[in-house]
Amino acid sequence: MKNTMYSITEEHQRMMFEIEQAEGELTPEMEEALRINEGQLQSKSIAYLSVIRSKEAFNLTIDDEIKRLQRLKKQNGNLITRLKETLLGAVKTFGVFESDLHKFGTRKSTVVEVDDVKLLPVKLRVIKISETPDKVALKKLMANDEEIEGCRLVEKIHLKID
Repeated sequence: MKNTMYSITEEHQRMMFEIEQAEGELTPEMEEALRINEGQLQSKSIAYLSVIRSKEAFNLTIDDEIKRLQRLKKQNGNLITRLKETLLGAVKTFGVFESDLHKFGTRKSTVVEVDDVKLLPVKLRVIKISETPDKVALKKLMANDEEIEGCRLVEKIHLKID
């Protein structure tokens, strides 16, 4: 029989049933079988514990690696932001310029900034899991000189690379 935790447990239950059938009387063979079964249980339990501890340690290593990669990603994102801001500053200072492969310029966009969504009429809100303003409708209304409390149109300049 294979020495698995399942088979050890099954064998122990079988022996307990035999002891019950013999009204609690143990034969020398039954005592020996119980000792062997207990030894197998201890051995298998130690093996399981070894695997559990190994896997837990591996999970800690994975967690540390995830944290390291998240820090690296954040550093990379910050560098990208700084480089784009520097390029945007150069375009603002020197105007549109070209290299052999790319043209550096700017494009304008207008976005709606809303101070408090709850102050907007319901028809100007998009309700999802959380409330957000209907910026498309707000932008149309404000572009037609309609004032909406807590909202304003803000022009932004973004880096454009062709």
